[in-house]
Amino acid sequence: MTAADAGAAVAAGADAIGMILHANARRRIDPDVATGIVAAAGPFVTTVGVFVDLEPERILEIAEALSLGAVQLHGRETPADAEALRPFKIIKAIKCDAGTIRASLDDWRSSYAAGELPNLAAILLETPSAEGGGTGEANDFALIASLRDEGAFAGLPPVIVAGGLRPDNAARVARVLSPYAVDVSTGIEESFGRKSPELMRRFIRELNAADA
Repeated sequence: MTAADAGAAVAAGADAIGMILHANARRRIDPDVATGIVAAAGPFVTTVGVFVDLEPERILEIAEALSLGAVQLHGRETPADAEALRPFKIIKAIKCDAGTIRASLDDWRSSYAAGELPNLAAILLETPSAEGGGTGEANDFALIASLRDEGAFAGLPPVIVAGGLRPDNAARVARVLSPYAVDVSTGIEESFGRKSPELMRRFIRELNAADA
């Protein structure tokens, strides 16, 4: 992701732009590049910093320095960690592992219902292999549909779906799951780490068609 990529995303109609700020991620963005991306995003597109198991104090330092719109947590962070990041809005990524996802959702629902997480803005459902960066691996969309049907997302903030989304499947996934939002990375790349303006436009056109 570059500032030029961010500008193309804004022009295509993106509502938010994510930046991988996890030090060990393959798609990690340097702070100076992140500053340029935030500037290119402008005032009406949310900039999201993606972190993995970093101390809340350090996340706050980075988020404040970059004037991020939201923080996305992709590790083993607890509800207490998320609460410590106020006033930033938090997106918590939860892995779609059939053996653990219900317990993870229950943990976050309990704190959210108790009013302890007023800054928890969304739950992001990612593939089990994801570590704060796109892998291109398709998520278990059937599991997500089953969880929705059994009411597993009740009492939680809105759900964002990620994992293996591309222009040719975005509309189908959106129609079947009706998520609050979707998160895409690898599926709109022309090469590793570089976004394709045409793929971004196609992706958003497909989502808009699904909404229509």
